[in-house]
Amino acid sequence: MSATFQSIDKESIGMLKFPVEDILEDNDDAIIERQESLRHALLLGNLEHIKAKIYFEDDSSRKVVETTIWGVTDKRVILKKGVVIPINRIHKVHVHE
Repeated sequence: MSATFQSIDKESIGMLKFPVEDILEDNDDAIIERQESLRHALLLGNLEHIKAKIYFEDDSSRKVVETTIWGVTDKRVILKKGVVIPINRIHKVHVHE
């Protein structure tokens, strides 16, 4: 999957613009899988400091960031230093165990 996603530093995420549409809007199974992957990555990030790859899309292209997930709300994923990614813009989360 990473072949079509451009790698980005988490520090650059704050400058991105995110549309409001959910990129998985017509795929209920993918939305459920995304939520489960986020919960799993959050637990491993907080307990074991394990990083996850987050595949997401802003208003211009697909991107991937490798980082520890510090928090998950109903609408956002929280990374270090208050950096956030809207959940509705995340394609997939992959945890390195």
